[in-house]
Amino acid sequence: MRKLTRLGVAVATTLAAVAVSAPSFAVSQAGAAQERDRLRGGRHAVFVQTDNTAGNQVIAYHRAEDGHLTQAATYDTGGLGGALDGAVTDHLASQGSLTYDARHALLYAVNAGSDTVTVFAVDGDRLERRQVLPSGGRFPVSVAVHDDVVYVLNALDGGSVQGFTVDHGRLAQHADWNRCLGLDPNATPQFVNTPGQVGFTGDGSKLVVTTKANGNSIDVFDLDRSGAPAQDPVVTVQSGAVPFSFVTRGEHGLFLTQAGPSAVATVRVHDDGTVTQSAAAATGQIATCWITAVGDFLYVSNTGSASVSAFRAGHDGTLTALGNTTTDPGTVDSAASADGRFLYVQTGINGVLDEFEVNADGSLTALGSHNVPGAVGGEGIVAF
Repeated sequence: MRKLTRLGVAVATTLAAVAVSAPSFAVSQAGAAQERDRLRGGRHAVFVQTDNTAGNQVIAYHRAEDGHLTQAATYDTGGLGGALDGAVTDHLASQGSLTYDARHALLYAVNAGSDTVTVFAVDGDRLERRQVLPSGGRFPVSVAVHDDVVYVLNALDGGSVQGFTVDHGRLAQHADWNRCLGLDPNATPQFVNTPGQVGFTGDGSKLVVTTKANGNSIDVFDLDRSGAPAQDPVVTVQSGAVPFSFVTRGEHGLFLTQAGPSAVATVRVHDDGTVTQSAAAATGQIATCWITAVGDFLYVSNTGSASVSAFRAGHDGTLTALGNTTTDPGTVDSAASADGRFLYVQTGINGVLDEFEVNADGSLTALGSHNVPGAVGGEGIVAF
C-alpha cells in the first residue's frame, strides 16, 4: 500500500471536511444507524432462548468451521419466560419464539411470562438489547417478519396477532393491527389448545396462523400493501390434524407439521385464503411438532420419541422419508447453519442442545451436545 505524503494527507483531510460539511453529502444520524445495521448480522453463531420463568435469557454460541459450538455469552432479555399448563418438554408449545430479521440485523425474543417482546441488534455472535415492548396480548409465543413488517402471536385469551413495523432498528406497534383469533380460552390442556405459529407466505401477501387442537385449523389473514391485516381470517379446518408449525415453500406453499397423525404435509395457500393439501407423509414417531428446511431436506422434531425425522421434498411437493435420528429426550425446536451444513436441535427435558452434521444424502451425524444454562423446557433457536 502506498504511503500518503504530508501534502496528500492534508488534501485528503480537507476533502473529507468539505464532504462532511457540504449539505449534499450530509448523512443523517438515522441513515448512519441504518448503514451500521446493514453491515451487522449473525455470523458463525447459534442463539438459544431459555424461556426461564425466573428470567428469560438468550445464550450465544460461536460456531466453528467443523460445526462445534462454544458458549460465548449470556444475554438477559429483560423479561420472564412462561410455561403453559400441561407443558413439560416445551413451555411455549410453539415455533418461532426466537426469530431473526436479516433485513435489519435484529433478533426478536418473546417473554411469555411478561407479555413482552425483546429486540436485540445482532453483530456476529454478539447481541445488544435495544428494546422491550408490550406484545399486544397475553403470553407471546411466536414472531414472524417480512420486509419491514413484524407480527407477534399471543397464545392466551383466545389468541391474537399484533402487528408492528421496523423503524430505525426498533419496533413500532400499530394499535389497529391487532386481531383476535376467537379460540376457546378455556380449552385444556393449554399446551395443545393454544396457537402454534405465526408466519408469512413466501411472497409476504398473507399472514398464517396454526391453531393446533383448538380449532384444528390454518387461519389466513390477507394483508394490504402497508401490512395491515384483514378484519377476519379465512379459516381452513384440518379435522384431527393438530396443525402445529410450518416453513414456506415458494411464494404460496407451506410444509406443515401435523401433531395429530404425527406427519408432515405439503399445502398451498390460495389467493382467497383457503388452504389445500397435496401430499403428506407420516413420521411413525410420537408428537411431530417442529420443522426446519435445509435446501430440499426437511427435518421435523418428534418430542414424544426423542428423534428427528428427515424427508426429501420433491419439486412437486412429494415427500420421501429418509429415516430418523435419535436426540436427547424431549426434542423441540431446531435451526440450521446458514450454509446448510449443520443442524442444531433443542431438547426440553434436560435443556440440552444437540449438534449434527447434515450429510449429502440428508442423514445426520451427531457431533456433540451442550447443557444450556437454565433452559429446561425452553425453546427458540436461531443459527447462522
